[in-house]
Amino acid sequence: MTKHLMAKSRLAIAALAALAGTLATSATWAQNFPITAGQRETAKAVAQKGVPLSELAANAPERYTVKSGDTLWGISTLFLKSPWRWPELWGMNLDDIKNPHRIYPGQILVLERSNGLATLKVLGSATDEPAPVNTVRVSPRTRFETLPDFALPALRTSVIEAFLAEPMIVDAAGLSAAARIVATQEERVLLARGDRAYARGTESPLLDNQGKEQLFRVFRNATPLKDPGTGEVLGYEAQYVGKASLARSETTADVIGSEGTTVSAVVPATIDIISAKEEMRVGDRLLPEPPKQFASYTPHAPEGKVAGRIVSVYGSTSIVNASQNQVVAINLGLRDGIERGHVLAIQKDGARIVDKSDATRPLMKLPDERNGLLMVFSTYERLSYALILEITDGVRIGDRLVSPR
Repeated sequence: MTKHLMAKSRLAIAALAALAGTLATSATWAQNFPITAGQRETAKAVAQKGVPLSELAANAPERYTVKSGDTLWGISTLFLKSPWRWPELWGMNLDDIKNPHRIYPGQILVLERSNGLATLKVLGSATDEPAPVNTVRVSPRTRFETLPDFALPALRTSVIEAFLAEPMIVDAAGLSAAARIVATQEERVLLARGDRAYARGTESPLLDNQGKEQLFRVFRNATPLKDPGTGEVLGYEAQYVGKASLARSETTADVIGSEGTTVSAVVPATIDIISAKEEMRVGDRLLPEPPKQFASYTPHAPEGKVAGRIVSVYGSTSIVNASQNQVVAINLGLRDGIERGHVLAIQKDGARIVDKSDATRPLMKLPDERNGLLMVFSTYERLSYALILEITDGVRIGDRLVSPR
């Protein structure tokens, strides 16, 4: 082998080793989702005493093999009457599953019942065969960790992945302070990915931070979201149209005016369009890209009573009905103690009818009935976004929300 080929081989081996290290690091990071203190305490408590048999689903299987495409929500539905009680299902597995986000296809869940309580044990892969007694296996071993794509998510994140990068809730002050696109190159009317444009800050100039890339979400048509009960504006939902990167800061320059005198002129900031959902134009506004969050959605019921309502259906101001797997805005937020993963029950307003069996024909209002469940996945000060997980009938703006307990 020539020296040239040997050098190339060493480089290739080094590159493969670096790639393997990167994959291992990425897998470890992606799987290291946070577990809240509340979830851990609930799990410990349930693991010590088990779950009452009355809390099991009617058709809870005695044995279940986890499959690709399963979700923690779906598995919880199999075993428990209340899917949001996933931390308790994890507690039933505490000895075998140290992290509820590390459950993989092929594992076998076995339900055990004793003294009025249920526990759930986890066996290895369905393809694993027990080794014969007194047999010692000696073989080369490689330490590895399953890549994040194979671990079961709490719910199908594909339903909300695109949504997480799009909507923005801003208050009146944030809306008025947002920067705006003021000009384009060659007087273009519409902007797309790869185009360059110019923008100005409203209250302060757009300045380049030399230490890191500055990204902005571009939006237009901020729609007020009003409380269905009081009519109060809770925030503004900005229509996402794309993303831009700041290339040069906003400055000033001395120029010769129309009368031949030197005047100070604004030199707008330069931005590059790096992604576009729709064509952008002069007048569109910019807000700083929020920091990325590695969110973990563990369904759980809120503490105490909750009273809220559905404010809007995301996607169009003309839509008033929502179905399963659609996103809605609700009039509860951080100030109300709402957090990611909170599951709320949707109450269908009871119909108002006349009692025809009574000669006086009195007006009656039928009781409100549970119509489904939704889970909060994005929170703001006075509003939150939630995904409708299951319903029995259509969901409408104004429907009431209560604790699922």
